[in-house]
This record gives sequence, structure tokens and C-alpha cells, in this order.
Amino acid sequence: MNEVANATDLTYIVRQRFPVCQLSMDIPEEVLFDTRMNKESALSLAKRVVALEFYKNHGVSVGYCAEIAGMTEEDFIKFLGSRGISIFHFDDANEFMEEMKNA
Repeated sequence: MNEVANATDLTYIVRQRFPVCQLSMDIPEEVLFDTRMNKESALSLAKRVVALEFYKNHGVSVGYCAEIAGMTEEDFIKFLGSRGISIFHFDDANEFMEEMKNA
């Protein structure tokens, strides 16, 4: 079995074990026209915005947010960085310095 088949099988197994919730929204066609977006690009934008909100304000993990956004974890981390959001969170400078010593 090749890697693609394994990845597909793994996704199926994960989906069976952890069901997902599907959401829908209505966007006026005029908005898509005015923004020169098609349905796919609007969906991609919506996924990224929702994932960003979950990460920033609700403490959802990078892994889950990457999945929501339809990105790899690496790409989602880069996306966060492009928005000025760090994946590193420290309570104070001392905690940061302690982590640096342990690195």
C-alpha cells in the first residue's frame, strides 16, 4: 500500500473516531463578485478565519486549527506568524528565560 492510501486510510479512521461538525453560511453572490472570490476561495478564507479565532481566543491546539484551516501544521504556524501571532506563550520574562536555558 502506498503512502497516499495510508494517509487516506488514516484520515478515514480519525474521522470515524472523532466525528466532525459541518457548518454552512450564506454569503451574498454580490460579495463574491465584489471581492472577485469564487466559492472555493471564500470557503478557504472562512476556514482560516475560524481556525485563527479558535487558536487565539479559545485555546484550541495548532493541530486542530491546522485541520480546520485545511493546512499542514507547518503552514498554519507560518500563517499565524504572518498575522503576528506567536505559538510560544510565556507568563513572564523569567519563564521565557528558564525555557531558553533548557533549550
